[in-house]
Amino acid sequence: MAISKAKKNVKVKLLTEELAGSTTAIIGTFSKLTVSKDYALRKAIRETGGKYRVIKNKLAPIAGKGTQVEAALKGLKGVNSVAFTSGDPVALAKVFAKWVGENAAEFQFKLGIVDGKLLTAADVKALATMPGKEELFSKLLFLMQAPAQRLATVINATGRDLAVVINQGVEKEKFAA
Repeated sequence: MAISKAKKNVKVKLLTEELAGSTTAIIGTFSKLTVSKDYALRKAIRETGGKYRVIKNKLAPIAGKGTQVEAALKGLKGVNSVAFTSGDPVALAKVFAKWVGENAAEFQFKLGIVDGKLLTAADVKALATMPGKEELFSKLLFLMQAPAQRLATVINATGRDLAVVINQGVEKEKFAA
């Protein structure tokens, strides 16, 4: 049964609003996907702050027009879905890749887009292996604090070493009058 033009316009408008703030999108195709697995995938993606939609190939490019994920939505063929977020692209890719790894028979990556750069399926899988923003920030903070921490350790070592030497001299009665 065909969808009326009014319903199509509503769907396009809704998807356009959702895609407007998105910087990352991962496109995939699926077959034989059960309702319970689809629900689990949607839940996992929602937990990362992303959204997941099954899209119509003719409506997706119209909805994506003028957004950062526009290039990924052009020329789609077959059954497609899109996971998108305006947050951390690595977090979305990690959750999505983990789920796809567990359900490889039902779902495959097609392509992705991050900040306007198109990614192949292999690039999406590589993106999933990268550290996330929080992990990178913690590593950067550690690297920034390390020199100051080492300097404080060296400065404290001099006083500590002097105290140890004096204590040993007192124990061996070297300072007796």
